[in-house]
Amino acid sequence: MDADPHDEIVRLEAQIDELTEKLESCRKFILTGRVAVAAGSVLLIGLLFGAITFDPAVMACAVAALLGGFVAWGSNRSTANETTAEIAAAEARRAALIGQIELRVIESGETLH
Repeated sequence: MDADPHDEIVRLEAQIDELTEKLESCRKFILTGRVAVAAGSVLLIGLLFGAITFDPAVMACAVAALLGGFVAWGSNRSTANETTAEIAAAEARRAALIGQIELRVIESGETLH
């Protein structure tokens, strides 16, 4: 490459930061989906065994929570897997670019720490 890799490294680091935020958001939605599945399941089991008085609205909410939780959980898990792969590819590209930079050792008698 004839171009200076520093700009590309900076761009990749910004992309990695954005992808990391996206991954954290996916993890939060996955957790929310799991909670919704658990809550829906508990409500349905409670209705089934009579621990909760039967009410069609409660049953509809329980089924909606169960199904919606599975959808949120599954779709965000897929997105999280894709995002993890994108982060790995960006980090590999960044490492390759850093490897192309000719690093210099600065000779100094002073220690900065």
